[in-house]
Parts: sequence; C-alpha cells; structure tokens
Amino acid sequence: MDSDCLFCKIVSGDVPAAVVRDRPRTLAFRDINPQAPTHVLVIPKEHHSSASELAQTDPGLTAELLLETAAVAADEGIADSGYRVVLNTGSEAGQTVFHVHAHVLGGRRMAWPPG
Repeated sequence: MDSDCLFCKIVSGDVPAAVVRDRPRTLAFRDINPQAPTHVLVIPKEHHSSASELAQTDPGLTAELLLETAAVAADEGIADSGYRVVLNTGSEAGQTVFHVHAHVLGGRRMAWPPG
C-alpha cells in the first residue's frame, strides 16, 4: 500500500467508491468521470505503479486483472456488443493515478482513433 495513492485509499476503504466487483486480489469500481455509459476501473489491490511494472513483477496478477475486465464487461451487459480496455502507462499516455488500472469502456460505439 502507498499511503499517498488514491486507489490504495479506495482499497483500504478510506475513500468511498461505487464498487462493482470485489475479488481477493482485484477491485472494480465506477469511474467518477465516465467517458462512456459503462466506465469501470479494474485495479489490483496491491500497489503497482504501472502496467509495465505489474507485468514484470507479477504476471499472474496481470492475467487476473485482464480476466476481471472480461468479467466486468459480462456483468455490465457489454461483452457481446463489444467494449474497450485501456491501460494508460505514464503521464505522456494520460496516466494520472500511478496505481495500475484498466478502464473498461462500453455501452456505445467507440470511435477509432479515440478522442
């Protein structure tokens, strides 16, 4: 846990969140600034600063994180119509909270390129 990390504070219960899935090693909750009708963040409960750091240190947890994105999509009813999973790594890519998190976005047609 990183005492200064917003997502670690959500995991510990110090900051409230609209939790949609709570598994032993991951947590999924609604984004407070949704960019699509469904916008859920999936995080590991352990603090890892980025997707690349997580992949290098715990490949098993990396797989669990991706499996949870699929479970969220199924629970949210967007698995069949399609959804986007986004992992921003680093400030140049738009990462603002440096605790790895996967955005699960869906419920509307997604443009490409995004934005």
